[in-house]
Order: sequence, then structure tokens, then C-alpha cells
Amino acid sequence: MKRLLLTIFVIIGLALLFVAYQYRTLFTKTTIKALHEKSTNTKDSLLIKKLKKQSKTLSNYANANHYNKKICFIVDMSIHSGKNRFFVYNMQKDSVELAGLVAHGSGESKFTQNPTFSNKVSSGCTSLGKYKVSYQYKGKFGKAYKLNGLDSSNSNAFERNVVLHAYSCVPNNEPYPLPICNSLGCPMVSYSFLEALHPIISASKQPILLYIYR
Repeated sequence: MKRLLLTIFVIIGLALLFVAYQYRTLFTKTTIKALHEKSTNTKDSLLIKKLKKQSKTLSNYANANHYNKKICFIVDMSIHSGKNRFFVYNMQKDSVELAGLVAHGSGESKFTQNPTFSNKVSSGCTSLGKYKVSYQYKGKFGKAYKLNGLDSSNSNAFERNVVLHAYSCVPNNEPYPLPICNSLGCPMVSYSFLEALHPIISASKQPILLYIYR
């Protein structure tokens, strides 16, 4: 009798494990599919429409203030940090030339998945607005570019040492749904992406505009 009960319990246990495994597999496949579809949807016409809208404003500003009239850098902080959200945009062709990951500021936290924005000195936050990509120099993390804030929302950028630079914690490929690391307010990219930006900045006879928005 004991053997019979033991056999029944073993069979029931194996059956439950099998059902749990099948459910977990189905759930995982469904989740991955949903995340893939969500990731694909961010590359649709809505994003392109937003970039076109921002580029028109930047184009008018560039023409009026002697900036590069062809290329600008646009950072969309409404996009998850684990996805490409730094865009090298061709304003004449209305097309994305290059895209990469970029970190946002941690603010008062050690890490935050969702960015907070501030222009205050020592805030550690990202500042929204237009920037002039200024001269190259060798900083703490290697090659970097000074940034001058052009709006009231980022007027303290130079004083805050908010610069365009690279750091090893920023990967080359999208880790979504995982976020990437934070900066202290700098638009921080991967070393490979900065190397891709370098010839674009160096070849430009006029300063390039960087625009961070949400």
C-alpha cells in the first residue's frame, strides 16, 4: 500500500513539474515575442516623425546662427536607455545616419532607470536643450568634447563639466529590456560610438548642434 501511494505521489509530482515546465516555456516565448514586437515598434514612423520635427527646429537655428546646416545630433530621452536614442541626423535628407546608446544623469541617486532633468550645478542630472559641440580635449575618460548650453534649461552645462564623452559601462549593442549605466549628467556613449562620431565632428567646418529632448 505504501509503495502504491509513493508511486502515485511520484507520478503526480512529475506531472506537475511537466505542466510547470510547459507553462514557463510558453510564458517565456510569449514574453520574448512581446518584447521583440515592442522593440521593433520603436523604430516605426512615430520616431522618424519626432526626429523630423526636431530637425526642422534645429535646421532653422543652424541657418540663423552659423552652425552645421547638414548634420545634427539628437538625443530622445523618452526612449528606454537600453535602446539606441542618440541619433546622428541628416537635416537635408531627413534621415538617420547613425544611432547609438547614451546614458542619462543619475541625479541624487546612485542609479535611476528613468531620467530626471535639472540645470543646477552638482545636480548630477541631464539638462534638456540645445548644445554647441565645442572643442575636443583629453579628459578623465579619454577623448571628450566640451559642450556649451544654448538654452536657459542647460545654461550651466559648461560650468557643470557636462561633456560628450565615452565610458566602458556603455555597451555597443542594445541590451533592452535591461537599462544601461548612468552618468553625472553627461551624454555618455560607448567608446566605439564616440570613435564613429569623431570624424563627423572633426570634418565639420561649423559647430554641430546637439539637442537633448524628451
